[in-house]
Amino acid sequence: MLRIRALLRKEQNLLNATRRCISSFNHRDTIVMSFGDGSHGALGLPNSLTGLGTDAYEPTIVSGLPSDIVGVTAGHYHSLAVTSTGQLWAWGRNNEAQLGRCIPAPSRDTWNEPKRVEGLNKVHILSAYASGVVSAAIANDGSLWVWGKSKRGQLGLGKGITEAFVPSKIEALAGTKIAKVSFGWGHALALSEEGKLFGWGYSADGRLGKIMGALEVSALDSNANQQVPKLMLEASERLVLEGMEKENDMPILWDPCLVEELHGTKVVDIACGLDHSLVLCCDGTLLSSGSNIYGQLGRANHEIGLFPVDLNIHPSSIAAGLGHSLAICRAASSDAEGDARNIVSWGWNQSSQLGRLGPEGIPLEIEGLAGEIPVSVSGGRVHSIALTSKGEVWVWGCGKNGRLGLGSSSDEAEPILLDSLEGYEVLQIVSGFDHNLVLASQ
Repeated sequence: MLRIRALLRKEQNLLNATRRCISSFNHRDTIVMSFGDGSHGALGLPNSLTGLGTDAYEPTIVSGLPSDIVGVTAGHYHSLAVTSTGQLWAWGRNNEAQLGRCIPAPSRDTWNEPKRVEGLNKVHILSAYASGVVSAAIANDGSLWVWGKSKRGQLGLGKGITEAFVPSKIEALAGTKIAKVSFGWGHALALSEEGKLFGWGYSADGRLGKIMGALEVSALDSNANQQVPKLMLEASERLVLEGMEKENDMPILWDPCLVEELHGTKVVDIACGLDHSLVLCCDGTLLSSGSNIYGQLGRANHEIGLFPVDLNIHPSSIAAGLGHSLAICRAASSDAEGDARNIVSWGWNQSSQLGRLGPEGIPLEIEGLAGEIPVSVSGGRVHSIALTSKGEVWVWGCGKNGRLGLGSSSDEAEPILLDSLEGYEVLQIVSGFDHNLVLASQ
């Protein structure tokens, strides 16, 4: 146990060093690049270059942003960027007011134009997060702000509140300093600086675990994932929405509540897929909950609730795509004191988004990254992307719409180097459903 804690401290020190490194770029110019599906304007590229509804097959610089961006995030169809001075910029889909712009919303033709989020002028933002219909930001005082529309309680603003056209503070978390948020399609998790875990929104399949102080959910909870058809590549959104329309009495938690199973346990990382959750504890245990229709829980125990993923190595960070899960782990073959790490994947693999062969529901290492040291990983709808300690970006999975950035629509069954980024110092990579963002310094 002491060795595990020592290793986790070492990983945390590396993460803190990375954050300090990013902060040190406040005095240097940074750029944001995007590639993939441009049908909703999430690429932020002008009409003269690609245009709304046109894709980008290679990383392309997003114009119109300040030169001091220090963090980016990608929702399903929109993008957010944070500056060193605490400003928040947004572009992409705005049907649900997730860009935080004036209402009524501007013409769809302006979605691809990066603009500042309104209503946060007096708030210093440190980080931002997004789902398909909701955006969120954490301020320097640890407060959590949300905006958008969600009938599944994903805003966390109280019973029956389904829309917020301007950023609104979640009062239920007042006095709690939030460090990270993660969104699924209808549920949300928030991690406090103290390591406490809160959940809210649509709670079917136990994807929020057992919640302290919350009413028991209905019997629909155990059968809800049977009503969602298997997700096909481009029809997935439509099928999910059709399934949700059939759920008349959805079990919803309207306010953030503590997750009961983790009372007294410190959490260090969280990640939400479409309808599943991953929770990494300080002792190295990785827990999963929610739907397991594609094996995305990575465990033989199929009970509803948070239970350990079947891993014999301890992760340092986690990520989730639509139906697949990813974790950066110390390589099984490496010395306990060494720096060798690898990415482990499991879950949906229709388009090779796992980056490896073998059983899909069992967590296995991605051998195509042997020799590389990953520092972050992100999952989209059916593709994945990773950043290594060398500053290299590797991609795999579905290449449709240029979402791998390799100049074509071809799929890649194993990780392949995105060599068009050579010459840039890549600081961060993130995936939306079908698009990606790269934060870099020249």
